[in-house]
Amino acid sequence: MMRKWMGLPMASGLLLTACVTINVYFPAAEARDAAREFVEKVISEPDAKPTEEPARAGGGMAMQRRLDFGNARIDPWMLLGIGSAQAQSAPDITIKTPTIQAIQTRMETRFNETLRAGFDSGALGFTDDGLIVVRDPSKIQLKDRVAMNAAVADDNRDRKAVYREVAVANGHPEWEAQIRDVFAKQWISSARPGWWYQAGGTWKQK
Repeated sequence: MMRKWMGLPMASGLLLTACVTINVYFPAAEARDAAREFVEKVISEPDAKPTEEPARAGGGMAMQRRLDFGNARIDPWMLLGIGSAQAQSAPDITIKTPTIQAIQTRMETRFNETLRAGFDSGALGFTDDGLIVVRDPSKIQLKDRVAMNAAVADDNRDRKAVYREVAVANGHPEWEAQIRDVFAKQWISSARPGWWYQAGGTWKQK
């Protein structure tokens, strides 16, 4: 009988450890959803509203796990003392922090005021590492080149900042490179017909 009771704490500890260790992973699907939402808002025409994103699976699953007791909502995993570990099994990527939204607003304004014309003319292009470059300076009028170069430099600073901020805001600074890779693919995926992008070191046109 004593052995039976002694085994319970050990089994509980193993269960807790398993829940903590196997649920830590990079939520690629959620990151793609967040990147698409961010990118589309930046590059959409001023009079075009980005399509509303449906609630992501992570949030829905987390809500389904909750139980209603009157007005209180209780997560059953919290009763086992493993709420934080279980939360990691239904991750979400937030881009709704003041810092990230401020960067997004700057990028959207800059894109509409300066960069869109550069992409439409073929002067600018998306690189495969999440940045933008002046691909063909000859397509920019001489009087506009200083302003365009400055806008490109400012935008690249904001791009690097947002990749870092998204990772930090979601509690995993080590995800920065993965966040950047997801965003890099999304900029290219969302590029409008006629815009240029880099793939495998060569330039291609949508």
